[in-house]
Amino acid sequence: MALTIRKVSLWRTEVDNRPGALAEVLAPLAAAKGDLQVLMGYRIPGQQQRAVIEIAPVTGRKLSGAAAEAGLSLAGAPALLVQGDNRPGVAHAVARALADSGVNIAFLVAQVVGKRYSAVFGFESEADLDKAVPRIRAAVTARRRR
Repeated sequence: MALTIRKVSLWRTEVDNRPGALAEVLAPLAAAKGDLQVLMGYRIPGQQQRAVIEIAPVTGRKLSGAAAEAGLSLAGAPALLVQGDNRPGVAHAVARALADSGVNIAFLVAQVVGKRYSAVFGFESEADLDKAVPRIRAAVTARRRR
């Protein structure tokens, strides 16, 4: 399957770190039939009583309203959702290509399911995001040819 790279807008909220908090945030999104591709939840370092929930995509009025009802708002960090066929070394190839071009990765969340990977890269600026797209594409394509 082909490589896909697309810009995503993460929506974020901070919640009390307790049982049920994630379910409460997701309830309005599920009721609005939101089809989330990215869901991250993590405790805030140094603040064990607080957690962050981030999601994407949020599209359309109905889902935007549900996200707002859940306490989510645009995170503002420029981000890319990158999906493709997994192979050994692909993460290193992308990390090296971005480093060699001077692009700093603000955050990265990645996983492999079956033979496919999905990664969300966050950047410090839109300029870094724009610079990253061709570098990621070239790194993944080069690895594919080897």
